[in-house]
Amino acid sequence: MKQDTRAPNSPQLPPSFAEPVADYLDYLRLQRGRSENTLRAYEVDLRTLGTFLHSAHQVSTPSQVDVEMLREWLASLHEAQISRTTIARRISSVKNFFAWALKHQLIDVDPALRLVAPKKERRLPHVLQPGQIDRLLAQTAADAGVQGSGDAAGELSPQQLAVHARDRVIAELLYASGLRIGELVSLDVKNLDFGRRTLKVVGKGNKERVVPFGNPAQRVLTSWLLTHRAVLVDEEKAQGALLVGVRGGRLNVRQAREVISQALKSLGDTAASGPHALRHTVATHLLDGGADLRAVQEFLGHASLATTQLYTHVSVDRLRQSYRQAHPRA
Repeated sequence: MKQDTRAPNSPQLPPSFAEPVADYLDYLRLQRGRSENTLRAYEVDLRTLGTFLHSAHQVSTPSQVDVEMLREWLASLHEAQISRTTIARRISSVKNFFAWALKHQLIDVDPALRLVAPKKERRLPHVLQPGQIDRLLAQTAADAGVQGSGDAAGELSPQQLAVHARDRVIAELLYASGLRIGELVSLDVKNLDFGRRTLKVVGKGNKERVVPFGNPAQRVLTSWLLTHRAVLVDEEKAQGALLVGVRGGRLNVRQAREVISQALKSLGDTAASGPHALRHTVATHLLDGGADLRAVQEFLGHASLATTQLYTHVSVDRLRQSYRQAHPRA
């Protein structure tokens, strides 16, 4: 029996269209090793397309689709004011699906071959200034209601203190190591090497890399592991997880993201939001400090150097702003 991969609230498809989509998702999962998040995105994109085609043209199978139908679908996305980034992703999903369908002889002609994606909007990421990072790392947004390091330790329960310590680890490690939030919550205690001050990280595509961290991160990690983790952890549930929640199991991405989102919001003077802002920030600060671009690429686990080069634009923009403010003939 085929596994139901349908994302919640995703549009319904005619069975003769839904089955090839399900087969394609199985191919991505089993042969290409795509993550569940990627599979959900592909699945929603293809169901959205299939539903549009069935409604507008009574299309029930991929073999009935032609390029004019796809262009009409693309126009409908523009009319709905879908962002260019989302449209580009949906086109990529559709092109990959039809290329697979042609290879597996489900269609005779690839209707998406000449479909052109719009250029993505180039948005420079928001980054934090060093002073803002200092303030962020000095505060906490603990779920248990801890208000900050100014509270007297005697007024907090051991569980609240443990949550406070864990949230400091989250913030310190994200900035120290530039990890993606999913990489952070996937860390196990065994991934830490305190002698070398490094982390073994499994990133996108199950690629391993070794990432260094500094003395401040080592101090909060040591405090967490020696004193506070034991207050929260249920080892049977956690299975060696570095970061755990109040129920004892591995902390999930949503919980960790909320910690950083609340901490950034409480700063009050930055447009940066979410844990990826710390990844943007550490990359920019490394380049500002003279780090080699390829070293930063390896540090972040980027497959392409072009992705890392985005941060050089951030640094140049900051330099230009400083120049305008400080140079007498700017």
